[in-house]
Formats: sequence, structure tokens, C-alpha cells
Amino acid sequence: MDKKIVFITGVSRGIGLEIAKCFISYDYYVIGSSRSDYKLDEALDSDQCLHIALDTTKRDQLNDCLEQLKTHEKIPNVLINNAGITKDQLFLRMKDNDWDEVINANLTSVFNITKLFIKFMVKDRYGKIINISSVAGLMGNAGQVNYSASKAGLGGFTRSLAKEVAARNITVNCIAPGFIKTDMTNHFNNDELDNILKQIPQNKMGNPKDIAHLALFLASSNADYITGQTISVDGGLYMS
Repeated sequence: MDKKIVFITGVSRGIGLEIAKCFISYDYYVIGSSRSDYKLDEALDSDQCLHIALDTTKRDQLNDCLEQLKTHEKIPNVLINNAGITKDQLFLRMKDNDWDEVINANLTSVFNITKLFIKFMVKDRYGKIINISSVAGLMGNAGQVNYSASKAGLGGFTRSLAKEVAARNITVNCIAPGFIKTDMTNHFNNDELDNILKQIPQNKMGNPKDIAHLALFLASSNADYITGQTISVDGGLYMS
């Protein structure tokens, strides 16, 4: 691989930021996107990075993103679809917008950004696409019909696209985190946290680094023969 350029969506916090830190430490040029302005160079303490303010659900913004990357001559050959949201609610109380916004942010956006870059990977006959899913997409979770559906959809997206582009030396894989210590899990009270830990054989929550290290492996040549897979990182919470 002549170039090591990774594009990470949802880079401004949590798992996305930890992935960026991991990749920058292994000499990747890191391009990160989030919906608002973010000083990625300060967060990574490096000038080998670029932040793009981008809402991946807005297709009219994608061409501007691509033109910016062409100007910098930084078309990625590794794509990590990490951005996602939750709008939890019991199904009977779930509003139409709660469904639409989660599906758009977690699933349709992956279609949008992947379509933007995959044509370059096909031309180069090389690429790594890594989708950050969730254990909720594998086992379901009460109050998360929208979120679980969006993440389950990523699994089907991953397997189908992997079959289409495998002959072009492009791998497509999915990481399904369990309960990871991020802003999305900080709201649990002590009783909720105790109940969660009882379901996890390792009796602890994961660290964003657990996800970042797997993403780095899947982006490397060591994982060239792995494609179409969904790998759980959840301390044993879900075992298929």
C-alpha cells in the first residue's frame, strides 16, 4: 500500500476520536468529519490530519467534501463509518422523526459516504471499509427498535458489498461494539450499570481503544483475507 489515508466519520468524540488517535500513531494521514467545526489537529497533536465539517446525511454536501479532498490530494483508501446517533424510546411511543433520523444518520449516511469513495478504491484495486455497528444490531434491545434496525442493516450492507468488491481487493467488515465507556453510556445510573455488568461475562465495560485496535487490524494487510464479517467486541455479551 503506497498511501495510508483514512477517513473517519464522527471523529470528534468517543470511539471515532480514539480510532483517529490510534491511526495517527501508526503513520496514517487522518481525515475526520463531524457535523460542526472541530480542531482535529489539536486533538491529535499533529498536522498530519484534516477535519471536514460534514453532515453525511446531506448528499449535497458530499461533492464539496470530495472536491476539498481532491484539492489536498488526499483521497482515502481506508474508510471507517463510525458516525451514529440514538433516539431511544419504546416502540409504541416512538415518533416518526425518531425513526427517520436514526435510520438516516446510522444507515443511509453509510451508503452516501461509501458511494463517494468506493469508485476510487475500485480504480486503485485496493480499499478497506470498516463499519461501526453495535451489539444491539445482533441481539436487539428494548427501547432501541430504530437503533437496532439501523445497525442490523449495516450487517447486511457489509456482507452484500463485500461480495461485490472482493475481486477488486477491497474488504468490507463490521465491528459491533457492546457497552463501551463513551458519552453514549455515561448516563447510566448505578443500578442500570450493575444490571448491565451482570449480563457481561467479563463483568466490565469496554474501552474505545478496544474498538480502535480492531479497526487498525482490519485496515492492515494482516486482515487481507477477512471480509464480509461482523466482529463483536463486547466482553462476551453476545455469542453467536
